[in-house]
Amino acid sequence: MTLLRILAAAFMFVGILAGCLALLLLVILLARFPPLLIAVVLACWILWRLLKPFRTSEAAPTKPPTSLQ
Repeated sequence: MTLLRILAAAFMFVGILAGCLALLLLVILLARFPPLLIAVVLACWILWRLLKPFRTSEAAPTKPPTSLQ
């Protein structure tokens, strides 16, 4: 059981390290190539606009289900 915990901790450490490295490389790429930064910002804005109607429909109250008796 201890070996399994050590392996799980090692995999979590490697995963977190890989995620941080990927994020750092992405920031470096975005700083080095401004058109890529513009593309990412535009993609985030388009996604925000597309998800906006779904967020407003979730906030609306729904009717409780009616029983068929």
